[in-house]
Amino acid sequence: MSEILSQAEIEALLASLAAEDGPASDLGSPAATPLGGGRATKKAIAYEVYDFRRPDKFSRDQLRTLQMVFETFARLCATNLATYLRTPIHIELISLEQIPYEDYLRSLKQSAFIVFSAPPLSGESVLEMEYSLVFTMLDRLLGGVGKPIERTAFTEIEKPLVLTLGERMLMAFRSAWESILQVDPKIESLETSAQFVQIAPPSDIVITVLMEARLGERRDAMSLCVPHMVIKPITPRLSSQNWVSSAGKRATPLLRRALTQHLYRTTVTCHARLGKVRLRLRDLLQLKVGDTLVLGTPVNGKIDLLVENRVKFRGKPAVRNRRMVVAITDIVSED
Repeated sequence: MSEILSQAEIEALLASLAAEDGPASDLGSPAATPLGGGRATKKAIAYEVYDFRRPDKFSRDQLRTLQMVFETFARLCATNLATYLRTPIHIELISLEQIPYEDYLRSLKQSAFIVFSAPPLSGESVLEMEYSLVFTMLDRLLGGVGKPIERTAFTEIEKPLVLTLGERMLMAFRSAWESILQVDPKIESLETSAQFVQIAPPSDIVITVLMEARLGERRDAMSLCVPHMVIKPITPRLSSQNWVSSAGKRATPLLRRALTQHLYRTTVTCHARLGKVRLRLRDLLQLKVGDTLVLGTPVNGKIDLLVENRVKFRGKPAVRNRRMVVAITDIVSED
């Protein structure tokens, strides 16, 4: 025969159910006491929210490595642009997430998109910049003070300049990835609408890197989007242990050869110093055409040859093909 609950027991049961759903479900609460008078022992359940529509493709360790890579990219990108634009610019990494590609496109406003590839990695990535940031840099590049223009399209003259800015940024991308993989990024296209930027299916997971660029008093947003399928072949290298262990292996023969070639093409300023003389300011102010200054160098003595204002060689002056030359006789050591 089934037991029939009294009105008081029904009210206690309803009160206990309401207490479990509300914030008042404490162990000592009367509403949380079962009908038998025993003490409720409610245990916390450990769980982690998982969205099957947005599966994670990268572990936390891999995301930390990617964050270090793109922080390096932001720093080098700011340095390259500051040198090119001849004005201070600061780029800061705001966030790094793995989201579906359609969510990334939905979050964008009116922006310019530089689509690029990075062999030997297959696939394409995109560098996005707000129009206000692009036109601020263009104005500065063309001699202005750095004011944005309210436009959403580029002229035929502006497009090559935007691509040049993109190449400067991709130089930083190459340097940031060199400790993991030697990549050679190349610009594929310049787009002005997100609907033409199809680098991945809408549901595919991508790495989005949100950055803030500060140029003068302005603050504008820019971002990087790298599909998961692009980075997938090198995911085993994306660990903090590999990142640290590779720090001492960067001086590879290939890298040393490339650095040597760059150094060979570097230009330096050299000038010969025939001699020195000390003058009082009164005598200097009274100099006129025809006056003779007696230098401290003997007639057959050696003169200094300076490289970037530092004495590196010594030699003797001579004449060749009606031009004055210096015949190097000694090399000056650092000591």
